[in-house]
This record gives sequence, structure tokens and C-alpha cells, in this order.
Amino acid sequence: MLIQLTYASRTSPNIGPADIKDILQSSQRNNGILGVTGALCLANGIFLQQLEGDRQAVNQVYHRLLRDSRHTDPAILDFGEISCRRFGAWNMGLISAVPDNRQLFLKYSNTAHFDPYLMSVPTLRAFFDEVIQSVRWLS
Repeated sequence: MLIQLTYASRTSPNIGPADIKDILQSSQRNNGILGVTGALCLANGIFLQQLEGDRQAVNQVYHRLLRDSRHTDPAILDFGEISCRRFGAWNMGLISAVPDNRQLFLKYSNTAHFDPYLMSVPTLRAFFDEVIQSVRWLS
């Protein structure tokens, strides 16, 4: 059974660009082994990630994140079964609030600053629908 899990977490205060690069590379490597795909967003010191794959594998990835000191205040925002993958081509893609993407982040934000903790499930889903079609991905 394929599932999709969307969560948010805040970055730890001392996180830097090297940490972000390490998170992305580790995610790509580890998720590929487990068959987990998805996207990782970073804006305003908040990670928003959508994971998809086998239930046990996705849970394994999420529980690993809970032990990672670079993440604080984790919260599951959406969870459910899916019929097919949306991010099948990426073990993990990174979407950052670079100038090309800022308008997209603002479009779905309740406030002037992107805060997925405040987003409804339909808004989160619409955000990721648009992400798939029109963002500038970082690698």
C-alpha cells in the first residue's frame, strides 16, 4: 500500500547551508534505498516535506527525522493512502524560497511569511500540486 505523509518541522537555530546540503544528500541516498520519494521545502526556517512510498518505509524515514537534532517541533500535517506516486522521479527534491519560488510560497500562505503549520490540508495539497508543475528545484 502506498501512503503519503506531509509534515513540518522548524530548523534548529544553528543550522547552516552545509547542514541543508547534507540533509538533501542523505535523504536522496537513504530514501532511494527504501523506495521513498518526495519533496522537501525550506522557507523561513521551516521544513515542509511530503514523503510517499510503502507505509513502513515512510514511517521509518519520519522516525529517523524525529531523532535528527536539526529538526524541532515536528508535526504531521496530512497522511493518507494514495493510488500512485506524484514524485516518482525524485528520491528527494529540494524547493527553497529562492526568488523564482517566493511567489508560490506566498500564494498559499496565510500570512506574509510562509508557515505550513497554519495551512489547511486542502491548501497543502494544492501547494504540492503546483510544486510538481512549476517550481525551480535545487540539487
